Amino acid sequence: MVFCSWGKQTVDNRPLPHEKWQKIENVDIPTSFAGKNILAFMGWNGLLLKEPGIDVVDMTREYLEQTQEFSCGRCVPCRVGTRIMANLVKEIIAGRGKEDDLEKLENLGREIIASSKCEIGKTTPVPVLQALKYFREDFSSVIAGKRTVKQGKYRGYLTAPCLDACPAHLDVPTYVELIKERRFEESLALIRERNALPGVCGRVCVRPCEFQCRRGQVDDPVQIRFLKRFVADYELNHELEVPAPGIPKQADNASAPSAPPVAIVGAGPAGLACAYYLALKGIASTVYEALPTGGGMAGYGIPSYRLPREILGREVEIIEKAGGSIVYNTRIGKDKSFDDLWQDGCKAIFVASGSHESKEMMVDGEKEGYRGFIHGVTFLRDVSLSKEVYKGKKAVIVGGGNVAIDCVRTMLRLGYTDVNLLYRRSRKEMPADAVEIEDAEKEGVKFNFLTLPKRIIAENGKVKAIECLRMELGEPDASGRRRPIPVAGSEFILDTDVIIPAIGQDQDLSFLRHDKGIVITKWETVEVDPDSMMSQKPGVFSGGDCVSGPLTLIAALAAGYDAALGIEQYLQGKPMEIPFQRRMEKFIQAFSVYNKEETVGAVKGLSKSEMAALPVETRIHNFAEVELGFTPQEAVREANRCLRCYRVALLAIAEE
Repeated sequence: MVFCSWGKQTVDNRPLPHEKWQKIENVDIPTSFAGKNILAFMGWNGLLLKEPGIDVVDMTREYLEQTQEFSCGRCVPCRVGTRIMANLVKEIIAGRGKEDDLEKLENLGREIIASSKCEIGKTTPVPVLQALKYFREDFSSVIAGKRTVKQGKYRGYLTAPCLDACPAHLDVPTYVELIKERRFEESLALIRERNALPGVCGRVCVRPCEFQCRRGQVDDPVQIRFLKRFVADYELNHELEVPAPGIPKQADNASAPSAPPVAIVGAGPAGLACAYYLALKGIASTVYEALPTGGGMAGYGIPSYRLPREILGREVEIIEKAGGSIVYNTRIGKDKSFDDLWQDGCKAIFVASGSHESKEMMVDGEKEGYRGFIHGVTFLRDVSLSKEVYKGKKAVIVGGGNVAIDCVRTMLRLGYTDVNLLYRRSRKEMPADAVEIEDAEKEGVKFNFLTLPKRIIAENGKVKAIECLRMELGEPDASGRRRPIPVAGSEFILDTDVIIPAIGQDQDLSFLRHDKGIVITKWETVEVDPDSMMSQKPGVFSGGDCVSGPLTLIAALAAGYDAALGIEQYLQGKPMEIPFQRRMEKFIQAFSVYNKEETVGAVKGLSKSEMAALPVETRIHNFAEVELGFTPQEAVREANRCLRCYRVALLAIAEE
């Protein structure tokens, strides 16, 4: 890289021969964008020059003009100040600049940073000041008439830390701001542009956006998930008509439609999202689901006290009304073969069958078929299907993720009074949502940290106890967490009626194995192009857990959205190329949009809104929803905590 001034790091290789260029740490950008070489990048934290020859004066002009496009215009420093800066640079380029204009630009930039209300104004001048500092001769030579400015080709983009963290890249600051302005329906419409299950996500999303919320460096993050839930609930509670601009319904006397061009395997989040966004594009699809209702693991792996079935059912119904037809109780590979989908006349297939198989604990007695031993995924599915579950009072659940927490909290609601969770690391390393862990503690779950199951003890074919081993933490492993190490001679016995392992899930892709054109990786996932989501077999797409392995609901929704884009292009015979917005979203992740070490210059004073919840003594005896949602006043108050942390980014790309 020729030049880098990004955050606290500055490296200027311009005076040096290439072989003596200094290495730039922790900052890099891809070499190309949409097939064009990347020359430079200007953004919220500085300026990067990938190759020599870029005209920084012209790039500064473009950056300031892009800011005018993105600025909300609600505060004078950003709205007027950046316009004055843009005009000064344009005057310089037009040959009417003066040397003291550079000082004016610097003074204006500092004033805008100090006085703007949102992060567009506070960050836009940063790369401009860097350009004036390190490329002043370039500006001065234009002012002196010694050279003309070479106009470049650029692509601008607006991001934010929360937006960048969200796998679906929802425009969080805008939909939060719409809530602040009480434009609740508009907020929900914006969310639905990228999230097909807003009411579901508003309850169970693992909220990566909140972990990159800069408000959290002042006091507490904005409760983005609850705000999403609020607008979805507002639509439901006010019985508002749901916009469904999908495939027109057939008239009663119309002839039967031809076979839908797309078959989707699995009505989980990825499959539902794909069906929804295809429908919005006018493309019909049929979703084949092995279970009797839609939602996948959201419907059968998340208990109803967290996600009421009527909420999920309503959002599935919205997708069906938009044009996503769902055939239930049909397992591809058993009730219908994969090849049958082609023979039915489908032109493309999206595989989104999810992760419904449980990982093994690898302990003695696990495969003996003891009564009282049941895998976490199976247990939660049986509860959701109202099947009779094993009776008892003592339960042991093994694992540290959200499925394990769902199991222990469900056990309490089934009448178990002594519920233990075993986790081989400490609480600090638990991957489960901290809020869920806290709720489980409040409800009476006993946590046994640094504990590893060793052997299942049974009597007359029935679980009686589990032998465990104490652990201690060593050095970090590949996951970044400290590796658990057994403590010799620390074995102990824990009596129990039921043992539920919930240590992870696997995919069952056996229905694809006969198809030689589809590559199954050693991790039992489908190999796809990350942009188009198409496998190595033309017309077969895949996404969600089938590609990533067990991940999050929001990641699966994002995969379904991406697959719909790829399938649309494939059906139209167009080159497989992701749209500019998605390409920029992926590109920008090469940078750290969020800096957890940053000092945020915001004042405390507006604490987070507290959501009402059922009292512990009531909720542990039933499956009623625990969290009760925000009132409009609470939602607007919470939305007012947003710092509107937008950042403007600009790429300079080669012409050829």
